[in-house]
Amino acid sequence: MTAHGDILCSHCSLPIGPRPMERRLNGEACAFCCYGCCIAFQVKSGRHEEWEAAWLLIQLGVGGFLSMNIMMFSLLLYSDAFTGVDAGVLPWIHLVLWIFATPAVLILGSPYFREMWLDGIQGRVTSSALIVLGVAAAYLYSAFAVFEGSTHVYFDTAVMVLMLFTVGRYLEAVGRARAARDLEPLLAAESESATVVDGAAEIRRPVREVTAGMLVRVRPGERIPVDGVVVEGESNIDEAVITGESRQVTKGAGSKVIAGSINIDGPLLIQSSGDGTATRWAQICRSVREALGRRSPTQRLADRVVGVAVPLVLALGGLTIVYWAQSLPFDRALLIGLSVLVVACPCAAGLAAPMATSLGIGRLARHGCLVRDPGVIETLARVRLLAFDKTGTLTAGKARLVGVDREEVGIDEVLARAAGLERHSEHDLARAIAAAAAQRGITPLVIRDVRAVPGRGIRGSANGVPMAAGNGRLMNDLGWPLPPALAERARSREASGHSVVYVGWGERVHAVLSLDDSPLPEAQAAIAALRERGLDATLLTGDLAPAAERIAALVGIKDVQAGLSPEAKRLALDRLRHDHGSVAMVGDGLNDGPVLAAADVGIAVGSATDLARETAALVLPADGLWMLPWIVDVARAVRRTILTNLMWAFGYNLVALTFAAFGLLQPILAAAVMAGSSILVVVNSLRLERLPDPIPTLIPEQRSDTKAERTHDGAGISAMAGPAVERS
Repeated sequence: MTAHGDILCSHCSLPIGPRPMERRLNGEACAFCCYGCCIAFQVKSGRHEEWEAAWLLIQLGVGGFLSMNIMMFSLLLYSDAFTGVDAGVLPWIHLVLWIFATPAVLILGSPYFREMWLDGIQGRVTSSALIVLGVAAAYLYSAFAVFEGSTHVYFDTAVMVLMLFTVGRYLEAVGRARAARDLEPLLAAESESATVVDGAAEIRRPVREVTAGMLVRVRPGERIPVDGVVVEGESNIDEAVITGESRQVTKGAGSKVIAGSINIDGPLLIQSSGDGTATRWAQICRSVREALGRRSPTQRLADRVVGVAVPLVLALGGLTIVYWAQSLPFDRALLIGLSVLVVACPCAAGLAAPMATSLGIGRLARHGCLVRDPGVIETLARVRLLAFDKTGTLTAGKARLVGVDREEVGIDEVLARAAGLERHSEHDLARAIAAAAAQRGITPLVIRDVRAVPGRGIRGSANGVPMAAGNGRLMNDLGWPLPPALAERARSREASGHSVVYVGWGERVHAVLSLDDSPLPEAQAAIAALRERGLDATLLTGDLAPAAERIAALVGIKDVQAGLSPEAKRLALDRLRHDHGSVAMVGDGLNDGPVLAAADVGIAVGSATDLARETAALVLPADGLWMLPWIVDVARAVRRTILTNLMWAFGYNLVALTFAAFGLLQPILAAAVMAGSSILVVVNSLRLERLPDPIPTLIPEQRSDTKAERTHDGAGISAMAGPAVERS
C-alpha cells in the first residue's frame, strides 16, 4: 500500500487516518477509516463465503443478544426485585451478568482495544483510549465487586457504552458513504472493466489493459470506459460527469466519445483512441483521490486540537474521580469519571471538516469541476478578489473577422480574393479569414505564384493581376497607396485593440479586414454575478492596453493591468494580495501555469483538458466560466458547514463535559449523547446535498451556437496587435 495519507476508505471513499483498519474481503485487501465503515461495508458487500463478513454478523448478533440480557437483569436489580427472601439470589445474578458481559465486552470492544494498542505503541493517545479506559474501569470494578460480594455492579454500563458507540459509528459510516456517492463515478475509473471485441469473441478486460485501436462494446446503461470513436451503433450519451453539460448528446458512427460518460439507450461499438489509463476520466480519478487523501487546513487544526484534548480529558477524568471519591462512595465517583471520559470522545470533531469537504468535492465533481486540493474550497470561500487572464479565459482565444472596410468593391469580392491568398498560409489570422469566407459560402479565388513575405504577409496573382494581403509595411514595400478613408478607419480599429489586414490588388489597397478575439457571451453575466456576491474583479494580461481595455469594458471589469510578462503577473498578484488578502487567479490553465500556481486559488478554465500540464488547484470544464459564481456559492456553503460543525462539536463537548463532571450525566446517557453528536454533524453536512445546481447565465441555444461558431472559425490567436500585424 501507499502512504496512509493517500489511502481512501473502501466503504465511504474518505481519507483514512494514520491507523487504517485493514481487512481482506471478497478476495481483495480493503482499508477502512473506522470500525463503523468496516461494519457497513461487510454488511452491505460481504459474500456468504467470506467468513469475515459472517463473523462480523455473529459479533453484532451475539453482542446485541448479550447486551439485551444484561440490561434485562440489570433493570431487575435497579428495581430492587431481589430483596427479602430473594436476596440470596443476588450474588448469582451478579455472576450471570459477569458471564454475559465478558464475551460482550470482548466482542464489541475488540476494535477499540486494538486501535488503542496500536496507537499506544507509537506513543499516541486517541479517542479510543477514552472509550477503552472508561469501559475497562466499569468492567474491572464490577468484576472485583463480584468477588467481594458487593451489592453494586456496572456490567450494563460497560456493555451498553460499547453498544451505543458501535451503533453510532455504524450510522455515521452510512452517512459518510452517502456523502461520498457523488464521487463514485469519478473514482470508478481505476477499477472499471471493458468488453473488448476480438473477432467473434468478447472478452472482459480491465481498462488499464485496453490500448489504442482496440474495439470496445458498450451496452445501454454502461459507462463508456475509453476515449474513442463510434464505429457502429447510435445512442444518447450523458457526459455531465466529465463536461458538466447536463443535456444528453446523440452519438452515431464517426462521433467521438469520452471515457466516463454514460451510454443511455443503444449499444455502441467503439474504437479506442488511446490507452485506457490515459483518458481524462482516469486522470480525474487520480487527481480526486489525491485531493481526498490530503487534509484541509481546518481539518489539520482540528486534529491538533483533538490530539491535545484527549490527554487533558484523561487527566480531567482522573481528577473527577479523586474529587468525588472524597464525598461519595468510590463506585459513584468511578461512574462520574467514566461519564467524563465517554462524553468527551471527540468523534464529531474528527468528522466536522472531512465530511463537508468531501461533499463539496463531490458536488463540484458532479458538474465536471475538478478540485485537486481540498484546502482550495475553504480558501476560495474567503477570497474577495478574482484576477482574470484575458485570452482563452474571458475571450474565445480564437481570432474572428469582425469588420470589412472597403472602397468601391463588394464584401464578397474582398473575401474571395483574401481567402484565395490566405488559404496558402498557416497563420492564425489567415485561418480566421478563410473560415469567415467559408461561413458565407464564398468560393476562394484561385491564386497563382503565391509567396509568403516573412513578417509582412502574402503575395500572389490572379488572372495576371498582382494581389497581396498583409500589414501596412507590406503595402508600403509594394508602393500601393492606401485611400485616406481606409487609413483613418484602420487607425481607429488598431487603437481599439483590433488586428487589421490590408487587402489589395491591381497595385492599390481596396479593403481593410478587422479581426478580433471576442469576449465569451457568458463572461459579462459571470462577472456581474460575482460582483453581486461581493467579489471584485481585475484583468491581468500580457496583451496591449487598447485590446485589454476594450475587452474589460465589454465584460464589466474596471481594473486593468496590461502588457504583463508572466513574472510581472506574479508581482501584480503579490500587490493585490497585500491590498485584498487572498486572491484567486482564473486562467486558461496552460500558458498561465506559473501565475495559477502563485495565486492563493488557481482556477483553470477554457482549455482545462490536459490535467498533467495544469498547475491549477481547481479545474473547470471547457466553456465553464459561467459556473464560477456557483462554485463560489458551494465553497462558502462548505466553509460555513465546517465552521458550524466545529462549533457544534466543541461546544457540545464542552457543555456535556461540564454536566458529566458535576455528576449530572450517567455513562450510558453520555455514550448516547456522544453518538448523537456525531450523527448531528453528519446530518448537518448532508444538508450540502440540497444546494441548487448551477444555472447557466445563457440559455442553452445561445451557448451551443457560440460553441459552434468558435469551432467553425477555426482560428486561434490573441488579440494582441500593435500598429502593424506581424506575419510569417
